[in-house]
Amino acid sequence: MALPYYLRRMWKRGGYGRNFGQRFGATPPLPPKRAGVRRIWLHAVSVGEVLAVGPLLEAFKKDDSVEVYLSTTTSTACEIIRDRYVSMVVGFGYFPLDWWLFSRRAWRKIRPDLAILTEGERWPEHIRQARRHGVAVLSINARLSDRSFRRMSRVRWLVQPLLGDVACSLPISDRDEERFRKLGYPPERLRTLGNIKLDLTIPLLEERQRSELRRALGLREGLVLLGSSTWEGEELALVEALKVVRSRGLAASLLLVPRHAERRHSVAAALGKTGLRFHLRSHGQAPHEVDVAVADTTGELRMLTQLADVVFCGKSLPPHDGGQSPVEAAALGKPLLFGPHMSNFREIARTLRESGAAREVLNESELAAACVELFGDDVRRVRMGEAALAWHAHNRGAVERTLAVIYEFLAALETRSREAAPSAPEN
Repeated sequence: MALPYYLRRMWKRGGYGRNFGQRFGATPPLPPKRAGVRRIWLHAVSVGEVLAVGPLLEAFKKDDSVEVYLSTTTSTACEIIRDRYVSMVVGFGYFPLDWWLFSRRAWRKIRPDLAILTEGERWPEHIRQARRHGVAVLSINARLSDRSFRRMSRVRWLVQPLLGDVACSLPISDRDEERFRKLGYPPERLRTLGNIKLDLTIPLLEERQRSELRRALGLREGLVLLGSSTWEGEELALVEALKVVRSRGLAASLLLVPRHAERRHSVAAALGKTGLRFHLRSHGQAPHEVDVAVADTTGELRMLTQLADVVFCGKSLPPHDGGQSPVEAAALGKPLLFGPHMSNFREIARTLRESGAAREVLNESELAAACVELFGDDVRRVRMGEAALAWHAHNRGAVERTLAVIYEFLAALETRSREAAPSAPEN
């Protein structure tokens, strides 16, 4: 049972008490299903996945024959759905705990015609309920992290039946497709279509908005180093990089966006020992200029990234592993730095490096050296930014390909419905 885990998260991080009954299958009220309209249950586990499915939701919104119930797992992702997607879905809520009673309860209320899971989501009871209801399950943007692949390889006998109940998986890369094959997934059900997260379009701030945002954050004149979705220890590594950059006579400020906003107190405590002036965005507008601005908020990273001149991707320096997404920064044409541990974005990180848009740093001292080099070389920064934009343009198109597969399954539903309908009596 995952209940103790969620109770601990509620206590530690907050925000999980609201609508907590949905974890037990108490879905929000939904309108009755309409004749001729297919209902999709789309599950996007967290913030990154919720943002990634935005283009899919926009496409479905234009189709009167489709409606979407959108579920997520985290409170921050739920807030983003509430803020951005309410008009695009028939309902939204938390994904139920994957136990037969809770899952069955949710399935009876939602009654989807098609179930879609994103990325690494593979919930045994959810998939089992789909089979019991005769509903196909699609896994879009499918991937297998190093850790997941190792674990699943040890219990292939247990994994194969679970994967076998997924009607079609759409891996993001050839590497992921090969891993699914090694686990015994039927190759005829695999279609590598690319990563829908690369299809994002970010609204750009006007110059006036950029200036107002800088003032609100308290950022000084000069270049800005962004720590994007940082984890513990990386904030201080970036502070040291800032100090080294400034020691070379370069005007710069640091903008930190911790991956988890609830770490604000520990981040503030660490910054308080550095001798630098800092301000938390959650406290309102900065009363004066600061050395370090801390954006301890959610859902603002794409906007804040537009102020950056160099971006460091968090969760990539030892001892952390996995990495945070570099896609948003690349789409905005920002030079990228990240540590050696980008396993969750291995192919993306590799191609960004090969294209000249990103640079890998092995440790804190290399991070500082790279920042000095980039902050002191305008031409190098511009070239890396242009390479990032070119990389992003080259890798778009996965959303359109993914939609085509989804509509194949929806068309199959229509065909089965017509074949199952009773024939009109002859005169």
